[in-house]
Amino acid sequence: MRAGQIGLLAGVLLLFCGVSHAEKAAQLAATTSKLQATYDMSLGPFDLGDFQLTASFDGPQYDMQAKAKFEILKGLLFRGGGTTRSAGVLTEEGPEPSVFEVSYKGGDKKETRAMRFADGAVSDFSIVPAKRANPHDIPLNEKQLVNVLDPLSAAFLSIRSDLPPGDPALCRKTVRVFDGQQRFDIVLSPKRTDKLLKNAPEDLPGPVAVCRVKYVPVSGYRPDNAGVKFLTKTNDVEVWLASVPEENLYLPYRIVVPTALGSGSATLTKVKIQAPE
Repeated sequence: MRAGQIGLLAGVLLLFCGVSHAEKAAQLAATTSKLQATYDMSLGPFDLGDFQLTASFDGPQYDMQAKAKFEILKGLLFRGGGTTRSAGVLTEEGPEPSVFEVSYKGGDKKETRAMRFADGAVSDFSIVPAKRANPHDIPLNEKQLVNVLDPLSAAFLSIRSDLPPGDPALCRKTVRVFDGQQRFDIVLSPKRTDKLLKNAPEDLPGPVAVCRVKYVPVSGYRPDNAGVKFLTKTNDVEVWLASVPEENLYLPYRIVVPTALGSGSATLTKVKIQAPE
């Protein structure tokens, strides 16, 4: 597997390392001041690294920060990592992000992206180093940047349901996402109900709803890009949603992505919720 393919896996795991559920987003903000979650990542027989998220809530305001590190064979084959931040307001209709920032370094590539939102749409975005326009890219337009979420808000704050834990119907959802370059939809659909693994965090109840995850590119991408073609064709990406008792949250317990080296996965190993003092 080339470094670029490993970077693709890392990006997929970063994107899907969280999803939330609440009867009302405002209720979530009122009952939870901080959420901390840690995911261990693996690629076939290799430990890939970890992903750590801290989400803070102050009334309807939210601020999420995440960091990840990826390493194979002690960094001899691949080493990378990144930090991500998203902030905004929780409403009964869902999250309304105001800012998104991500910085990533993997292999010989380094990149920083920033986005600002206003009136429910992306108002400004930048990529450093700047990318040259490619005539083969599917072009973006302003209409496609309305009512979209950044990847972190989409991952953690976009799904609501009153259905019980383990109900596959939790997975019936399409999320509109813009990552600063690509505009795409993430389509979740029911797959099955399953059990937590034996080493799941204490007090994390089962069963879990297993969703099929489908990536649907819209614009800002090259149709012949290997990563885009892979994600478009595969039907084997999964996210397992587990309930966090009394907090109206559904966190991904496990994310599975097929690769040439075997399944890549991210598994929740620690979760801590700090209530307001």
